[in-house]
Amino acid sequence: MKNNLSKFLVLGVAILCLLSCEQGTTDSTSKNVWTDSTSIDFNTGRVKEEELQINLYLGHHKELNLAPTGTGLRYEIIRKTEGIKAESGDSVDVIMKIYLLNEKICYETDSSEVDQFLIDRSHVESGIQEGIKLMKQGEKAIFILPSNLAHGLLGDFKTIPPMSPIVVNLELNKVIKNKIKNL
Repeated sequence: MKNNLSKFLVLGVAILCLLSCEQGTTDSTSKNVWTDSTSIDFNTGRVKEEELQINLYLGHHKELNLAPTGTGLRYEIIRKTEGIKAESGDSVDVIMKIYLLNEKICYETDSSEVDQFLIDRSHVESGIQEGIKLMKQGEKAIFILPSNLAHGLLGDFKTIPPMSPIVVNLELNKVIKNKIKNL
């Protein structure tokens, strides 16, 4: 009789453990549901965190006087010219250096070459393309791009980590006007 009671108790404890594990799984799953509200809260937090990081960077670089745009891009034209203005669809030759807020260099144009691309028609970061449209041929500028205008949630899978604002020093060497604007 004692042996049967022991077996019954062990079986009862095992069933309770299984039920509690199953209940715990259901509870934890329901807690991890991603909603629109969760996305909004996450993005709002990221924007505030990046804004703080950018402000700290600017606090250490008081020589910079970057103006904000409505998208979050900050820019300053360091060398102004009377050159032709860059517009969407134009081809541009640029020299640039991209680095993180901790000043780790992520990308730098080779000194013997230029980067060439079509504005708004290439895979270049949207923040760089936005900034170039504020420039004229021959000008130099500095941009700070929040992650949503740079490499976003994933980074570049090489040197730019996920959700990282970047700093871009850019020289717009040449603007080649596109005769057909609606490509």
